[in-house]
Amino acid sequence: MNPDTPAGGKPARPARRAVLRTAFTVAVIAGTGGVLAPVVLRGAGTGDGTQERDAVGPERFSELYKGRDIRGTVTAVVPAGAQPHAAAPGTVLAAPEADVRIDGRPLHVMRRADGSYLSAVNHYESYPTPLEAARAAVDEIGTSQLSAAPPHAI
Repeated sequence: MNPDTPAGGKPARPARRAVLRTAFTVAVIAGTGGVLAPVVLRGAGTGDGTQERDAVGPERFSELYKGRDIRGTVTAVVPAGAQPHAAAPGTVLAAPEADVRIDGRPLHVMRRADGSYLSAVNHYESYPTPLEAARAAVDEIGTSQLSAAPPHAI
């Protein structure tokens, strides 16, 4: 008689609770691996389309887009979804400031918590960079001009 066989002659089956526990454990491990794989596999400078920018100097851009002159200066640009480089302990990182102008008139641009940008013209959509937010504003305003007054004048 086989030691795994009970007295009734039928082979012993694992308890339903053990099978369910094993299936749940496998599902949790697979789900965790699937969620963490992009984070673990993405290394610095993997060429995934995001460019690392110089954190020391400001980024400047100037282009003619659909006949409109777009110029801007942004300090410490971080592409949307990317995390800024870890600073030394005790270092306070200033929030990026953007000065964007369309035909010499200021476009109010704000940085969102996820690193994307939105403008006063397109405040329901966010864009990865201030330049893309300015291009979208040009698309939206067409031939109109931005107001010459600052957005929060008293």
